[in-house]
Amino acid sequence: MYKIYTIAGESSGDLHGSNLVREIKRLNPSIEFYGWGGELMESEGVRLGINYHKASFMGFVEVIKHLPQIIKLFSITKKQIEEFKPHAILLIDYPGFNLRMAKWAFERNIRVYYYISPQVWAWKESRVLHMKKYIHQLFVILPFEKDFFKKHDVESHFVGHPLLDHIQKFNNEKNNAQFFNSKSKKVLALLPGSRRQEIKTMLPLFLQACKQLQEYQIVLAGMSRHKDLYHELVNEADHINILLDSTYNILKQADCAIVTSGTATLETALFKVPQVVCYKGNKISYWIAKKLVKVKYISLVNLILDKEAVTELIQNDCNPTQIVQSVLKLKNNNYSQQLIKDYDLLLSLLGDIPASKTTAQLISSDLNQTYGKLEKSL
Repeated sequence: MYKIYTIAGESSGDLHGSNLVREIKRLNPSIEFYGWGGELMESEGVRLGINYHKASFMGFVEVIKHLPQIIKLFSITKKQIEEFKPHAILLIDYPGFNLRMAKWAFERNIRVYYYISPQVWAWKESRVLHMKKYIHQLFVILPFEKDFFKKHDVESHFVGHPLLDHIQKFNNEKNNAQFFNSKSKKVLALLPGSRRQEIKTMLPLFLQACKQLQEYQIVLAGMSRHKDLYHELVNEADHINILLDSTYNILKQADCAIVTSGTATLETALFKVPQVVCYKGNKISYWIAKKLVKVKYISLVNLILDKEAVTELIQNDCNPTQIVQSVLKLKNNNYSQQLIKDYDLLLSLLGDIPASKTTAQLISSDLNQTYGKLEKSL
């Protein structure tokens, strides 16, 4: 029986990790999983050693502030791995932590799988050498990443984007029931992010903008674990509908959206909802990032298309006035029609590869080949 230790440190990692674990277990039901994750991974049979909610930090300043906690998590994780004695570790995104764990595991002869590659094409390109040395199997989800790694003589597998699997699963399971009344007004969806830190920063800006967008029915796509925070920030007079754990249902009915930069920008695009992408962070963290990050865009939509298809409002430009102007711009038929064409192109670039199933097959094959050879050599 194979044993795999997982490290997923964010909500998106929990989602994609759960789908991957399910596919791996379909191929080999006896595999035992243990490690980092959340409710979704746990529901697929991962025995949780650490819940990712304890370790979701973003930004340079925020990481420094939580450094003692992060160091403690490294120590706990290493101890858990030593006691579990896995055949492999499955690292899912979360590069700041996972790249260090890759080196540690490799030096202890543990097979290292990395699903959802660190975005080394955006910054810290020197980390490619680290990845080449310490990662046995690298699975990339963006179409341009395979060529990037090939340029650096690093073998990788383009497995498609896992969001496509998840959305297809949603469409197959859900009917077309209306989750809120959208007949009288067009629906404006608010997606303020998944971390408390970014919600505290972004949602007040969204709410200020919404005071000038009363022509819309406004629906906040929230998460149960942040319910208290939404009610703390949203005033009853704001006339905001808060729906928890129903993001895809909301996007299915939305006419437009204001979205915090992250995975949600791609989700919104795949539901073909015109959007405005927003980001505002700690001033020092943003200043450092601007010096180090070398990409033209912050949203996955624009990065993959390599052009500004969706409007991006960053830092000082991310203010209620510009958010309102950008939302009203979505009412322009020519603009919105071009945006839908760009979304169609985006979908074609992502392809129709089933990411979870493809990655599971590659991992299962590698485990069998690696440990089959070891058994023959004994």
